[in-house]
Amino acid sequence: MQIARHVLAFCAVIGTLAAATPLLAADAPKAAKANLAADPNAKDLILKGDAKCTGCHDEADEPSGMSTMLELNPGVLAIGKTKHGTTADKRTPTCTDCHGESEKHVKHKGSDKPPKVDRSFRKNTTTPAEARNGACLTCHQGGKRMQWGGSQHASGEVGCNSCHQVHSKKDKVRDKLAQAEVCYTCHKEQRAQVSRPSHHPIPEGKVACSDCHNSHGSTGPKLLVKDSVNQTCYECHMEKRGPFLHNHQPVTEDCSICHNPHGTTAASLLKQRQPLLCQNCHNVNGHRTQFVQQAGGRPAVANSGSVSASMAGGCLNCHTNIHGSNSTTASGTGGRFRQ
Repeated sequence: MQIARHVLAFCAVIGTLAAATPLLAADAPKAAKANLAADPNAKDLILKGDAKCTGCHDEADEPSGMSTMLELNPGVLAIGKTKHGTTADKRTPTCTDCHGESEKHVKHKGSDKPPKVDRSFRKNTTTPAEARNGACLTCHQGGKRMQWGGSQHASGEVGCNSCHQVHSKKDKVRDKLAQAEVCYTCHKEQRAQVSRPSHHPIPEGKVACSDCHNSHGSTGPKLLVKDSVNQTCYECHMEKRGPFLHNHQPVTEDCSICHNPHGTTAASLLKQRQPLLCQNCHNVNGHRTQFVQQAGGRPAVANSGSVSASMAGGCLNCHTNIHGSNSTTASGTGGRFRQ
């Protein structure tokens, strides 16, 4: 009986310790963080002068060990694996260069929620986009970002952190395969177009949105990397540039008259299948292969028994060089754009 009582007492003690262990484990990081934050001799972990930040935001600052009271930003030390964490580069910013001095946040004591930093880049931040972007533009000026001030993204109050992940080792917008998913967050119509059968190889990772668009601003329409649609297309489709002896006017004016660059259901990114697309500009009446109606109601071919282009389905069956032709043997209206 006495042995049984001792065993029961021992089990009760073990159970009490087991129940208290999670509480002790949960309180330990908080106590450690409080001590580090109060330690004036704390050393920098990554960036110059980051001790006052890394006293709380250290390697334990992960989702699994996040303090609900402090609302720590997970993975902040991952910045050490990015270009912003290159300490050998004199241009490398510090925590306060981006987030501000945040004195109230740093000097806060107690277990209640601390005041927010001067510039917050969190998802639900109340910091205006202009203030957030100003921190980035302090260093990132000129070059491809020269036109940012007048761009659609700037006027739409889009923040740099809406697209870029500064603390992440792999910034998605710098990866061809993942970049489009970031853009699709806002540009949902383009997501649907790229999913169509005929599309630029964006899902395959061979073409990125930034190959055609400069999200930081440009002098061209639609944030294009060049001053016009055609100049942008010629970056890859150089054979369509010309000059040609016979120039197709819609081609020289704007490629997007016939093509939708993001994707279509017709071949070659055409907005409509031929001959419907061609007939938007070209009147089919009088075409040499146009069907006419005989007196008895029976169809007949206006000229020699060729099959109608509109019935057989291909203007390009004859007009093979639709973007421009250098033919000198058939320079009349009917013979243009042939080989």
